[in-house]
Order: sequence, then structure tokens, then C-alpha cells
Amino acid sequence: MTRIPHETSGEPNPFRALTLDRLRRRTSMKWRAYPEDVLPLWVAEMDVPVAEPVVRALTEALALGDTGYPAGTGYAEALAGFADKRWGWDGLAVERTAIVPDVMLGVVEMLKLVTGPGDPVVVNSPVYPPFYQFVEHMDRQVIEAPLGADLRIDLDVLEGAFRRATEGGRRAAFLLCSPHNPTGTLHTADELSAVAALADRHGVRVVADEIHAPLAAGGAEFVPYLSVPGAESGLSLMSASKAWNLAGLKAALAIAGPASAADLARLPEEVSHGPSHLGVIAHSAALRDGTGWLDALLAGLDDNRRLLVDLLAEHLPAITYRPGEATYLAWLDCRALGLDEDPADVFLHRGRVALNSGIPFGTGGAGHVRLNLATSPELIAEGVRRMVTALG
Repeated sequence: MTRIPHETSGEPNPFRALTLDRLRRRTSMKWRAYPEDVLPLWVAEMDVPVAEPVVRALTEALALGDTGYPAGTGYAEALAGFADKRWGWDGLAVERTAIVPDVMLGVVEMLKLVTGPGDPVVVNSPVYPPFYQFVEHMDRQVIEAPLGADLRIDLDVLEGAFRRATEGGRRAAFLLCSPHNPTGTLHTADELSAVAALADRHGVRVVADEIHAPLAAGGAEFVPYLSVPGAESGLSLMSASKAWNLAGLKAALAIAGPASAADLARLPEEVSHGPSHLGVIAHSAALRDGTGWLDALLAGLDDNRRLLVDLLAEHLPAITYRPGEATYLAWLDCRALGLDEDPADVFLHRGRVALNSGIPFGTGGAGHVRLNLATSPELIAEGVRRMVTALG
């Protein structure tokens, strides 16, 4: 694949656009889950204005009264164009896609296609907590294949998990998080090819959550799972929601590899009724016309990662932070602080800063917190200041 590198967009840093007072007027989860004296640096919402191409597309739709049911393949076409230009991947076939309400509900539907009740689903812990919640709620069992000490997929551990998952001829799936949440790890083409080979050897079906795909750092390369050799039987979920902060405008795409097209064709027709028509319009506009805004956002995230490294080194050197190459999330190892298994609880109650506890992320999460970097440099600095206060 030939990838076009990110370019300087000339657009302003969106993380510097909104004041704290304006952010506190928001009614979404990030800003309403805690009292006003708590600084929220937790759930995956970004403190940015909506990209102008998205505002324009939604405004035009509302002016037309275009608020009905979604139809057509415009979203898939927009994503295919983005994937070709951004990642050099021309293998996203529009005819092998389906719209789904959001990525996690799409994950559930894909797992229903390739596994049955009671079947195992392998995950790389520590990992996004809904992987556990949704999988267990749909009557599947989670088998962990913990990441290595370098926060990358340990192929030996993964193969052991595949063996356990398929004992007795059971069907099994591997729910791949790519890029990985919470670590921000970008899986390489070699790693993903090795995963595909292992899955084929053991008869495990791969379902890839690639929601953070557009959020690769400057100079880093996201590799779509379905683009690597051996991944033809895989299924992927993608969306513009994380990269353009559109979680409230529900829409995502399920994408099938060539050998899994028949599986995707079995997706119940009513699943396509779940996405919002306005969501499809917004996501399509973002992918088609919002790349300049995205590049400004990615530059701001690069700055924020460097800022956090410097702040922690100066004020909280006992915390270990390995900046990820993707997402806007920072995975902080706080075990050396001696705060037991849940330092997020200490930072919240003593410092009045809300971070995600590492415990719900599974094995490897205790003693860690996840910090949301998608905010202004001033609020990152204030968050670290409050963390220091919690230890005083």
C-alpha cells in the first residue's frame, strides 16, 4: 500500500477553540457525569467544535427537512475514498459493506454471524471495557490474551488463547482492537499478518474494531486488518465518530473481507434501521471533506502527547507513560505511586480530576488510569496539577 502522509492543513488547532465555560454548557456524558468542581478527562469525547464540513452538511439536511431513514451507499463510498487516499488501501469494496448503528453494536452483530451462544471470544487485555460487557451480555465467554510488557500483541500468548478457545471443535472469534484502546498501540502489517495466519491455523474468525483508525499520529501508519495477506475471512467495523467527535450522531460500517461476504449477507435487514440518517450524512461529510480539520486535530494531539510527557516527567516522574501512536488516549501506569489497584479513585476524590479506572480494562489494568488527551493544553496541565494535589 502507498500511503499519503498527513499534510499541514493550515486550519487552526481545534483544541484551542473552546473555553472551559463554554465546554461546561455541554449536556453530554463527559461534562455532566461529575459535579462542576471535577475536571473531566475521562470518557472518549473531544473538547472541540464540530468540523465545518459536517456543520454545513447537517445544516443543509435540516433546511431540506431531510430527516428520514438512511439509504444508499454514500457512507461506504466516502470511507472507501478516505481509505484509498489516507492508507493506500483500495480493497474496501462498497458491495461488501453494511451500515450498522455504531461500532459496538456492529461488533455484536458480526460476532452473532460467526459464533453461537456460549462460544469463546478472545481479547487482548487490557482493552476497552465494553468488549467484556457486550460479549458477556450476548452469552459468549471472554478469553483473555494479555498484551506483552511492551503493550503489543504477544503472538505466543494469543496462540495459546486460540488453542483454549477452540478446544473440542468449538467455534471462536478474536475481537481485535486496532488501533488498541487504551494503549494507543498501532499494530504493524507484520503483526496483523501473523494474527491472520494464527486465526486461519486455528479456525478462529477475526472481528476488528477499527474505530480509532483515522487517529494515527503524525508519521505513523495505520494498517487496515482486511488489507493484510490471510485476512480475507475477517470482518471489520469502522466509523468517523471518534476522529470527528460524532458519537451523538449514530452510524458505522461493517466491512467484510472477500471470504466473509456470505457471512455479512446474512446480517438481518433490520440492523440497517438503527443508524441515524443525519449520522450517515455527518460521517460521510467528515470522511469526504473533513481531512483538513482532521490534520489540524492530529497536529494538536501530537503537541498534547509531548506536553503530557513533559508534565509527568517534571511533576509525577513515578508515573510511566509510553505515548501511543494512535487514539487520543493516554495509558498511565501509576503502580509506583502506591495507590493500590485504583488510582483513579484517589485522583477523583482528592484531586477532583476524573480519569478512567484501569480495572474495567481487564488483566493488566489494575494500578493504571486512562487520561483523555483530546482537550486544550491548559486543561491537560490543570489535570496534572490536580493529580499532584491528590498525592499531597
